[in-house]
Amino acid sequence: MKLTFGYILLFLTLSSCQKYTKELATHRTKYKEGFINDPRSPLKEEDLLDLDFYPPTKEWKLQCTCNLAKDAKPFELPTYSGITRTYILHSLATCPYKGELLTFEIYKNLTQPANPLYKNNLFLPFKDGTNGATTYGGGRYINLYTYDVKDGQIVIDFNKCYNPWCAYSAGYNCPIPPRANHKEISIQAGERSFKGQYKGEKH
Repeated sequence: MKLTFGYILLFLTLSSCQKYTKELATHRTKYKEGFINDPRSPLKEEDLLDLDFYPPTKEWKLQCTCNLAKDAKPFELPTYSGITRTYILHSLATCPYKGELLTFEIYKNLTQPANPLYKNNLFLPFKDGTNGATTYGGGRYINLYTYDVKDGQIVIDFNKCYNPWCAYSAGYNCPIPPRANHKEISIQAGERSFKGQYKGEKH
């Protein structure tokens, strides 16, 4: 009976991993298509071969406690181009990872156009121990949504973190991750450094 149960558990674990790997592959395919479909994109279709990612790892899909910010005030978040964008703190996520508690500030962009498509968008920019080694030195981003917060919890999947467009080309206004989201730990998940040639100007 124990042997049978062990096989069932192994089967369920493998099935879950395979399902997640497939879901992440679909996500990354859509991510790449976004470069082709956006006229502002820094990359052309042939450049997509030079995008690089860590292998999927469910250990960096974190179940986090999410506390909504109270009395938050808008602030100007600097970008690598020198201009600023107006954001407001939306919430604070506390995520257990291998005996540690990682905290991240999650923001809402107040500069975006008054378009219903963006009303639920949230933004998590961060830096970690991989920057400048295996990932872009300026940090990476994760897109989240207000409806991701359920009963005071939010799932943050670092396998879906991505590079700002400044990682590929000059001429973009990429927010600089605030100090609160600078982590010493190496988050070996999501997008790695671009393997192609950096483009000197937006095209």
